[in-house]
Amino acid sequence: MTTKMLIRDFPKDERPRERFLQDGAQSLSNQELLALLLRTGTQNESVMQLSNKLISHFEGLRLLKDASVEEMISIRGIGEAKAIQILAAVELGRRISNFTDQDRYVIRSPEDCANYCMNDMRFLTQEHFVCLYLNTKNQVLHKQTIFIGSLNSSIVHPREVYKEAFRRSAASIICVHNHPSGDPTPSREDIEVTKRLAECGKIIGIDILDHVIIGDKKYVSLKEKGYL
Repeated sequence: MTTKMLIRDFPKDERPRERFLQDGAQSLSNQELLALLLRTGTQNESVMQLSNKLISHFEGLRLLKDASVEEMISIRGIGEAKAIQILAAVELGRRISNFTDQDRYVIRSPEDCANYCMNDMRFLTQEHFVCLYLNTKNQVLHKQTIFIGSLNSSIVHPREVYKEAFRRSAASIICVHNHPSGDPTPSREDIEVTKRLAECGKIIGIDILDHVIIGDKKYVSLKEKGYL
């Protein structure tokens, strides 16, 4: 008779969750990663035994990528919920592996930036200050709303702008905000905020490439205006 060994029976430094937190996902075996997805075993099998059974059934991970829900639930101990969890994780992995830089939007000019943001921002009833974080090829890595409300140099803090840049390993930033009036003419505050952020960028080594103001089907580039 096989003894059911529970996760709590393992020493703490051998438990998958604790090892994940301490050493990262890459330190875990396929069996341990599956155990984290499954979360629980059955009355007769621990979650580690159940994940090992899955590994054996699918010859490692080779056949798992093409498994169906029906095939998964044919394995004793795997219900519909567990099958969906595992196959959802497989699909996420597939999508990530298929992702390429060609899928990223490239900004080579203020017009490119305006085209990227215009439809999302032209009808906003409040000012939204948004940052586009770019890689070395000027491809958009991430778009983040930093602040909502009237622009003020004391409120739009460089810390919030550059925190995301470090997180995304961005090479440069383009700032964008809208004028609900529809008139993209820059205000004194717009110019002050831009200069302050640009000065911080020079110190940090992450350039502010431009600050584009979005109006109603119109835009203004502060770089083209000579403020950067």
